[in-house]
Amino acid sequence: METKINELTVNSSVYVLKDSIAVNTMAVDTNGLEYCIIRGDRSGVFAGYLKSREGKEVELLSCRRIWYWDGASSISQLALDGVSKPQNCKFPAPIKMIVILDAIEIIPATEKARKSIEEVSIWKS
Repeated sequence: METKINELTVNSSVYVLKDSIAVNTMAVDTNGLEYCIIRGDRSGVFAGYLKSREGKEVELLSCRRIWYWDGASSISQLALDGVSKPQNCKFPAPIKMIVILDAIEIIPATEKARKSIEEVSIWKS
């Protein structure tokens, strides 16, 4: 009987086999696009790369819905600092693209905020 090892722990560091890691097939070219926080009138809050805007219609690439955040007092602070309590946040998996039809606020985010938001673990119900 053959035993297949998918991960190995050495000195408290976990190593996984390269072929056991899922490849992101949702990757899109965001080069040159600004990372923003978008608040919709009814649709909620989103973070992603602003591809286009026409009136209240906004297209975001490589984006996440910001369902619940902790560690930022408002979406303005979220856009500046990201979250300080990522373990409490509820951000579903990123999606390739979304068109938001009711955008009422667009806030450019800092690099620190982008990194913080993208590093929050995927929340599933």
